[in-house]
Order: sequence, then structure tokens, then C-alpha cells
Amino acid sequence: MTDLQKTPFVKELASSDRRTRDKATESLTLFLRSKTDLTLLDLLKLWKGLFFCFYHSDRPLTQQALARNLSYTLVPTLPRATLHRFLRAFWITIGRDFHSLDRLRLDKYLYLIRCYVGVAFEIFLKGNKREQQQSAHTNGASKKRKREQQVAAAGKKKRSKADKEDESRDEVDGEEGQDGEGDWAELESYITIIEEGPLCPLNFDTDQPPADEKNPNYVPMPHGPDGLRYHLLDIWIDEIEKVLEFEEGEAQDGFSRKVKGQVPMDLLLRPVEKLRKDSPFKPVRIRAAETLNDDRLVQWGFKTREVEEEDDDDDSEQEWGGFADD
Repeated sequence: MTDLQKTPFVKELASSDRRTRDKATESLTLFLRSKTDLTLLDLLKLWKGLFFCFYHSDRPLTQQALARNLSYTLVPTLPRATLHRFLRAFWITIGRDFHSLDRLRLDKYLYLIRCYVGVAFEIFLKGNKREQQQSAHTNGASKKRKREQQVAAAGKKKRSKADKEDESRDEVDGEEGQDGEGDWAELESYITIIEEGPLCPLNFDTDQPPADEKNPNYVPMPHGPDGLRYHLLDIWIDEIEKVLEFEEGEAQDGFSRKVKGQVPMDLLLRPVEKLRKDSPFKPVRIRAAETLNDDRLVQWGFKTREVEEEDDDDDSEQEWGGFADD
């Protein structure tokens, strides 16, 4: 990390000049791509510099551009070996220093947090679905090409019934590969980071292991605080919606939006559900329940709308006639 501390691009990221910011972002990207052996402690030192670089950035447009450079421009280019550690270092830094933000600088950090929630869903949800579809298409094409070669080698002019059944079975397998559950291991690893940190139900976890000086890849995760929890609950469904693909359609109870493909919504809502069940603070449980009862989840078909039963007792609707005469 001594090389990083000597380089000027950390300070240049906060420049008001767009060319200077873009050049600094490119330098930071090249550094992170070349250093695939960075430990969590190294990345925490880096994020300490980035945090205060963002702290001193001024002008709304400059702040928004820097937030997007540090998230949507930088994070998708990171090597897979560094990606989760980099995101963990971000959430450790935010959880540790969130309480030190004054009201004049709070909004730009809330926007940075929104960008990081969004880019994570962009990579682990939308990007993973795209990779699954490409893999299924490639496997289907290779199976078809292999089958054609076998038929040509055998000199068959007409395909047998068994060949047709095999072809239809391969097509079904390809469709299931596009619409199946898929492998969401990387998304689950990221959700676990969120559950350990900002959306952990407990502010103080006595069972959490302390820092180990011999292990540079383990640092205790700060929990909360509640202000950070409320912000994540406010934007969670919004950022999920941005990466989903929809098929428009009409439903009996109004307008509905059917999601294309399989989406692990139970996994995405797992941290919110844990907050609703396990948080010791009632305001947090109420806010989590409001997130889980979002109307968009009903429109997308992941939840059903609860119908309130009408009370047959009309006594409450009758006017009070006063005290009866004895």
C-alpha cells in the first residue's frame, strides 16, 4: 500500500475537472486490476482515502459524477478475486464512519450508498442472469452442432424418431437453463455481507469474533446504525427494480408487471425479513415490514395482496343516541 499512498490519483478523484477525474478513475482501476492479492486491510486503507476524498468533494454535479465513477465505472471492472473484499471494505468503512457525517455532507454519501447497492445488483443479479443465458445458448448450440456432425458421419438422410426426441430434449434443457433457478452463490455471498453489516438486526453482537492481527482478511463488521438501515430499506426495492426485465400484462386486480426469467427474490429480501423478525427496535421492524409490503412485489407476482375482511358488526357506524331515560 506504500505505492498507493504515493500516487496522486486519490486526491485527483475529487477534482472539479472531468478529465482529471476520468484519468484518476482509470488509474485507480488499473491499480486494482493489477493488484489481485490485496488483503481486506489493504482495501480498508484504500477506502479510508477514498472516503475522505469524497468527503472533501464539492458541487453537486462533481459529487454525483465521483459517486458514479467509484461505483458503476469502477466496481464492474474489478477482478472476481477482489470484488467481494472490495465491497466488504466499502461497507465496513461506511458503517464505521457514518456517524461522523454532518448534515451538509450526508446527502452525497446517501447517494454513494445508493450507487453501491445498485451496482451490486447490476453485477450479481442482472449480470449473473445474462451469463446463465449465454451459457445455456452456447451449450445448446454445441449440442446441436455435435448432433449434426454425428448424423452427417453416419450418412443418414432422415433423422430417426430418437434423434428428434433428443433434439427436442436439448431445446427444453436450453430453455430451462435460461429460466431456471441458476447459480446465485456470488449474490448470496454479497447478501451475507449486508446481513453481517448494515442490515444486521443487532447493534452490538457479543458473539462476533474480535479482530485477528494474524488474519489480514478478517475485520469485524460494524452493525447499523439505524440511519443507515432506514436508508437501505428505502432504496432496496427501487434498486432491485432497476435491474429487472419485465413483460407488460393485465391482471384482474389492475396493472401487473411479470418479471422475465427467474429472480431469487426470497434471497434478495432475506436481510429485510431478518430485520422484521429479529430487530429489538420496533421502528426498525415497522420499516422493514413496510418494505416487504411494497405494492411492486405484488405487481411482480412475488407476493399476494392481503384482503382485509369487512366487519359485519355495524354498531360502530350507528350514531350515539345519548343516555336512555330511566
